[in-house]
Amino acid sequence: MVIHGGGGDARTWHQNIAALAEKYTVYAPDLPGYGGSQPLDGSYFIPELSEFVEAFAKSLGLEKFHLMGHSLGGGVALNYALKSPHRVRKLVLVSSLCLGREIAFWVRLLCSPALYRALVGMTMAVLHGVRWVVEQLNPAGFIMPLSPAAMTLGGSITTFKAQTLVLDGRLPEVAVPTLLVWGARDQIVPVHQAYRAAKVIPDCQLKVFENRGHNVHRDEVKQFSSIITRFLG
Repeated sequence: MVIHGGGGDARTWHQNIAALAEKYTVYAPDLPGYGGSQPLDGSYFIPELSEFVEAFAKSLGLEKFHLMGHSLGGGVALNYALKSPHRVRKLVLVSSLCLGREIAFWVRLLCSPALYRALVGMTMAVLHGVRWVVEQLNPAGFIMPLSPAAMTLGGSITTFKAQTLVLDGRLPEVAVPTLLVWGARDQIVPVHQAYRAAKVIPDCQLKVFENRGHNVHRDEVKQFSSIITRFLG
């Protein structure tokens, strides 16, 4: 099962799914509020998303499965593996959240609900009445790239200073074989978090793409899929 990040939905995995499906059955759900999934009631956090993964797996009759997550999805996958290690065969974390407090300033900025609403309000005020722009260019697609679910989650996983859910203190408890995949030029979650985590997760491998950033699974599809296949077996 693959879990997408907070900036997209299951479609961000489509190239990887095509490659991995040659050997595995791949399930790629939309997290609640993303893509085709309905949002959860009220605000929600990574533990609630981990419960969604459990419910999704049960609905498919999956007793034990490989689990891979990117960014926010990595945090969800890690939290799930800590809670239900008996359900996870192997764990893959790609540029994952929850390994340290540091996260890009612009992410913290955009995830401030009050600031985001203010910026959107000002931008729409400027565009008000420009019918051609609204109809032809659909500016909302540019100024509001984050879904309501992404904004709700953003406000719960970060503050203006740091990530709020950090599981680095529990990494020695990870009881399943784990692979960390990162880009050395990741501008969102710094790679030193991966190096630090690899030292304390008991059964852990680390692969760093030196010239890539936060989306290594999309930037290096062929090599990424090869690495994942060798790890999963």
